[in-house]
Amino acid sequence: MLQVSVLRDNTELVLAGLAKKHYKTAEADVAAILQLDQRRKQLQTEHDQAQAEANDLARQIGGLMKSGDKAGAETLKARTAELKQQTKAHSDELVQVEEALQQTLYKLPNLPHSSVPAGRTAQDNEVVREGGVKPELSAGALPHWDLIKKYDIIDFELGNKISGAGFPVYKRQGARLQRALINFFLDQARDAGYDEVQPPILVNEASGYGTGQLPDKEGQMYHDAQDNLYLIPTSEVPITNLYRDEIVATDQLPIRNTGYTPCFRREAGSWGADVRGLNRLHQFDKVEIVQITQPEHSYAALDGMVAHIEGLLQKLELPYRILRLCGGDMGFTSALTFDLEVWSAAQGRWLEVSSASNFETYQANRLKLRYRGENNKTQLLHTLNGSALALPRIVAALLENNQTEDGIRLPEVLHSYCGFSKIG
Repeated sequence: MLQVSVLRDNTELVLAGLAKKHYKTAEADVAAILQLDQRRKQLQTEHDQAQAEANDLARQIGGLMKSGDKAGAETLKARTAELKQQTKAHSDELVQVEEALQQTLYKLPNLPHSSVPAGRTAQDNEVVREGGVKPELSAGALPHWDLIKKYDIIDFELGNKISGAGFPVYKRQGARLQRALINFFLDQARDAGYDEVQPPILVNEASGYGTGQLPDKEGQMYHDAQDNLYLIPTSEVPITNLYRDEIVATDQLPIRNTGYTPCFRREAGSWGADVRGLNRLHQFDKVEIVQITQPEHSYAALDGMVAHIEGLLQKLELPYRILRLCGGDMGFTSALTFDLEVWSAAQGRWLEVSSASNFETYQANRLKLRYRGENNKTQLLHTLNGSALALPRIVAALLENNQTEDGIRLPEVLHSYCGFSKIG
């Protein structure tokens, strides 16, 4: 959530940033926020003045009663009653104004970093670098949705039977490959200095608001109305919310956590090749890395996170590229995002497998996540997260890129984790 002080003191810069994200009602919403903030301040001042006058009158009434001036005391009591009504009216309106202010602030996305390129769609993203070698497949090479049937390692029909579309059943070598990748990613994160946590996969409403999934993506999350809990779309939500309403000691920074969870998203997409097989699912596995840092260190931390994810792709021997997302293709809460994609040889296209983002103070402001800086003054921290990695499209690329006439060759780094070197 953007800070009101930033909107008030840098209005033109805010509007320019919101325009870069193609936020259509920026001028109206910013104007409404500034008006609500002004009204909030006015109400608070009037409330405090009335309360101070009432407190002063209370002291005078006591003196008048002691001196026997009951008439004078009754006059002041009448005025005190008026002030009480005023302060109640101020308090009631203040609650309404603060709620309206909060809800309007929730609507505004984060401002993009100065390095974010202009643009509306994925075609406008900037390619930062590429790595690895695209394989040349032999004639008759199969896409992963045919390979999983050929080797009987993932079953979409069984998943549809017990749950519905977008919930695959992994079995035999497919199930072991899933577990191997999860353990490999967690071990790599631990070796890179991240502490492993295992958070809940159901979160409350406050957690959804804390990291910005609510209200922006409310319709895309599975919701249990009876208990008002949400299935997580990413472990970023519970891991970051571990520090909600906290003032973190400086010697504990930076905080570096990793965690594996299943993830759940209602929006599995439309029909077509882009969403076939493992390309887009309602439930999928992911290892996440999360950092919480002081503001001056956050962009170095982001670079380190991208390098860590890039290293995973190199060890998996997958051709990849790194994109800096344009304003129109960025997430709601992000100030700067790098997407990492792998080449899917049989499909002949790039598949996103990770996003690494710096949210600056946007999430921290919602979370009230702070530290004590100079002069012991509390300041907002910066939060970051990245997928390291999401499994489905990694599996798709591994299957397609490494297919041979004699089975599917797996990268050497996974052999000890899987207990086998090829599928088939």
